[in-house]
Amino acid sequence: MTQSVELTLDDGTDRAVRALWAQLAEAGLPTEQRPTPIPSHRPHVTLVAAHHLDPGADAALPGLLAGLDLSLRVGGLLVFGPRRGSVVLARQVVVDRALLDLQGAVATLCGADPAGHFGPGRWTPHLTLARRVPVAQLSAVVQALGDLPELAGASRRCRRWDSEQRTTWELTGR
Repeated sequence: MTQSVELTLDDGTDRAVRALWAQLAEAGLPTEQRPTPIPSHRPHVTLVAAHHLDPGADAALPGLLAGLDLSLRVGGLLVFGPRRGSVVLARQVVVDRALLDLQGAVATLCGADPAGHFGPGRWTPHLTLARRVPVAQLSAVVQALGDLPELAGASRRCRRWDSEQRTTWELTGR
């Protein structure tokens, strides 16, 4: 099961991403929007994910993340895949030094595999819009999203996700 550390977004950026989820849902296309809202399901930027995190990470993460105040720029579309005939569609989170340094520190603290997706130089920050998009529907999904202006936002909160327990908890105390 997955354990992760995730940046959550300021209210305006969160609403903007959820609006894109809703556009896809209204068009009858794959989306991250859930038919029944789940409080823990929200737009986020995953800093690290693994089957397990280093045992000392949970105790150390709040100190590392104290005072978190990160500016974020959300750019264009990214497509991951295809795998088994489908792709993941996301919006790019533009990398800057502060974001890269934070992700590197979190990945190191959590014991991320240096050769894995969260290793140095291998991480792609993004906000997922839809998973399991059939390749044949990719054009329709992109068309349904329309023009995508760059978004300027922030993250002042970070959380942990435990998929086995299906629970989240705040690491930043905000």
